Amino acid sequence: MSSSSTRWGALAVLCAVIFLDALDVSMVGVALPAIQHDLGLTTSSLQWVVSGYVLGYGGLLLLGGRTADLLGRRRVFLAALGVFAVASLLGGVVDDGGLLIAARFIKGVAAAFTAPAALSIITTTFPEGPERNRALSIFTACGASGYSLGLVLSGLLTEIGWRWTLLMPVPVAVIALVAALMVLPKGREERAEGGHDLVGAVTITASMLLLVFTVVQAPEVGWASLQTIGSLVGVALLLGLFVFAELRMRHPLVRLGILRSGHIVRANLGLLILMGSYVAFQFVAMQYFQNLLGWSALGTAMAFLPAGLLVAVTSTKMGDFADRFGTGKLIVIGAAALAGGYAIFLGIDRTPSLGGMVIPGMILLGIAFALSFPSLNIQATNGVDDDEQGLASGLLNTSGQVGGAIVLAVVTAVLTSGGGETLSIGSLRAAIVVSLVLALVGLAISATGLRARKAAPAVAESTKVYETV
Repeated sequence: MSSSSTRWGALAVLCAVIFLDALDVSMVGVALPAIQHDLGLTTSSLQWVVSGYVLGYGGLLLLGGRTADLLGRRRVFLAALGVFAVASLLGGVVDDGGLLIAARFIKGVAAAFTAPAALSIITTTFPEGPERNRALSIFTACGASGYSLGLVLSGLLTEIGWRWTLLMPVPVAVIALVAALMVLPKGREERAEGGHDLVGAVTITASMLLLVFTVVQAPEVGWASLQTIGSLVGVALLLGLFVFAELRMRHPLVRLGILRSGHIVRANLGLLILMGSYVAFQFVAMQYFQNLLGWSALGTAMAFLPAGLLVAVTSTKMGDFADRFGTGKLIVIGAAALAGGYAIFLGIDRTPSLGGMVIPGMILLGIAFALSFPSLNIQATNGVDDDEQGLASGLLNTSGQVGGAIVLAVVTAVLTSGGGETLSIGSLRAAIVVSLVLALVGLAISATGLRARKAAPAVAESTKVYETV
């Protein structure tokens, strides 16, 4: 990818795929009540339609990133995109809740290989600095826009039939695959040395699955029950085995030394909180608007339109803002906007005010995504060697997806804690409080990055934007 036109052409294809990945996560959101009704799912089972995807995605992202480094980013990207298209088709035709969840999991696994491969292609193609910041801001803007605007598109498709929200990605994925075959060059890629860490991949994925299952089941079986306690012990053992393996593997899935970098840790925690709190909030909002208020799928989607438009219009400028102000300041402002948006929605009742709650809250959430999402991606990949860009990319995406699965499980437990499937204003508010508390924690963490920057020695002007911000 030597010429500028080739680089930017490849970026266009990669952006289309990350848009599709994000679109798929959000499009199912508006369709959830219809899926629940047609397939007879409980609220606890329904959240697995979302969690199945994000766990397959988050659980194997680290392996996906490492595989891209080892086998070649283009090869991994193309193979995974093909699996994604097939799984999309299967998910749209099944008639059983369990099979739908399984198809969503497979789809998430495929996305776990396309996303880090795409991001690492960008970070190894564009040199660190303003050019890479611009490319990453465009790339992440497409992801954030796909996530936000997918809600609107889902509203339109759900009015026709919820299956169309699952089938629509099929032709898009096929077109993207053909374009990728033409645009992504076949030249010899630099590959990292080493092998696959299957022990690490199995233990981290199993621990996340068990943790989410435990949190979802706990309200039903009891938080102090033998099953819950035993499962939490199992989670701790699996995580301990993962760390043990990573410390002793010759070629670990995660080189734990990468976590010594403060700005990388803060970026991963920031995305975990951003995605975790918002995926959970979206689930709660869908239940509130459609099941409690009786809004249509399209009406619900339109409520999210202000956030989607704001992200789509402003995110591409974030690379320039990062160059000028530093990612740290943008992340702090985004975290504050995130908390403000959730706080406004604590005023939910049976007659919500569009001008006083829904629109202002959604605008603040749009600002949060527009500022934070690209900035966190820039921060997490700066200062990382090319042979570990797949690792850094996979680590960041893992944080976001696993955060979404775990926080969604907690919120589902809050919604169903009173027993039964009847929603109440009180349970919905309690669920939103979970997202608000997380956002405030994220604000505190991001603020430590600004303090670390002030305490750090002066650095050269050409690099100061990227250091511990």
